[in-house]
Amino acid sequence: MYELKTKETDNSVIEFIERVDSIKKREDAYRLLDIFTETTGYEAKMWGPSIIGFGSYHYKYESGHEGDAPLVGFSPRKAKISLYFAVGDPKREELLKEFGKHTTGKACVYVNKVADIDVDVLKALIKQSIVFLRELYPENS
Repeated sequence: MYELKTKETDNSVIEFIERVDSIKKREDAYRLLDIFTETTGYEAKMWGPSIIGFGSYHYKYESGHEGDAPLVGFSPRKAKISLYFAVGDPKREELLKEFGKHTTGKACVYVNKVADIDVDVLKALIKQSIVFLRELYPENS
């Protein structure tokens, strides 16, 4: 059976942020912690060794694969800050047009620093991601 690597843990979010090498990235992580906490209303939890997640939902794919994941989250990684929003939401793509300097991967949005992005758009992305996931997986609401 496939074992999920990214599970909610009891590890300390603050201790994780304090271990971030770059002072600037650490400051951005605290700023993001405040923004995500305020916007979601959820307490920050560590997911796996390096993702700070907010809220959770249970997903089940047609393939039968299922698991739990944070509704939204971020990780202050060495190269860039990874932001985690719902994938597959067309509104996400619209919001990203106004977001500021970023790149995207399959599931992540990458930013160099918070100063490069529009915080109001970030809050809209967080809210929209939660709405989208609650509609997609209503049994969790």
